Amino acid sequence: MSDRQELAGFLLRSRERLTPADVGLPVGARRRTAGLRREEVARLAGMSVDYYARLEQNRGPNPSPQLLAALARALRLDEDGRDHLFHLAGQVPPGRTSGSDAHVSPAMLLVLDRLHDVPAQVVSDLGDVLAQNAMAVALMGPTVGRNILEMWFTEPASRLRFRAADADGLSRSHVADLRATVGRRPADPRPAALVARLRAGSAEFAGLWDAHDVAVRRGMDKTIRHPAVGEITVRCEVLVAAEAAQRLVVYTAAAGSDAAERLALLRVVGVQTMGAEVG
Repeated sequence: MSDRQELAGFLLRSRERLTPADVGLPVGARRRTAGLRREEVARLAGMSVDYYARLEQNRGPNPSPQLLAALARALRLDEDGRDHLFHLAGQVPPGRTSGSDAHVSPAMLLVLDRLHDVPAQVVSDLGDVLAQNAMAVALMGPTVGRNILEMWFTEPASRLRFRAADADGLSRSHVADLRATVGRRPADPRPAALVARLRAGSAEFAGLWDAHDVAVRRGMDKTIRHPAVGEITVRCEVLVAAEAAQRLVVYTAAAGSDAAERLALLRVVGVQTMGAEVG
């Protein structure tokens, strides 16, 4: 059973404890109140300002687990704070078993916030996009809450941001990395369930899976076709968190290169074209 009054108070106090710098936002003009503004929390969580305001005013609907997870990330809650948030909303918190928890630690989010000049995102070893910085949204589009493998193998439009000549190699890389994850987590039903969904939804995936190739993804070059700045060839570096099955993926380019210039242009373009598709 939810406790809306306590939930409202907890959201307010959690918001007041944060500064813009804590979440990678510019300080801006003088602030009348402490902490983040409601609109800033709403933007970080990917929800409307009105919806978030109603939660703080003890008059909103019970948020879904997905929205609670987004709020926990936006408010930089640790696992105890995240669990408390779920309890106040009448929801069961996600488990803390290694590899099954999609909660991104405040420390990881702090690193993500500091990478303001390069695209970076936190991805689980099953391909779930858990967090993105603004540059990653501008480069790849908003994909938090989506699964990279399911998009790649079941949504043809997701491949439009990549060169057709690279598709086969990327498909093989996705599948080989997933097979390594399945091998690491034999007691966890989630990897097997993802494989079953992908086999049912994609003949290409089924064929590659039956080949039994395995390779943990640690880094590779990718050429991304962006609708506003053109093709950008970036180095995709994969940094693995020690305590969870999460990866910090950073997209970089050599100083002075054409790709570096295009990334600089992307910082100017921002997220205005983040949802546009390549024609």
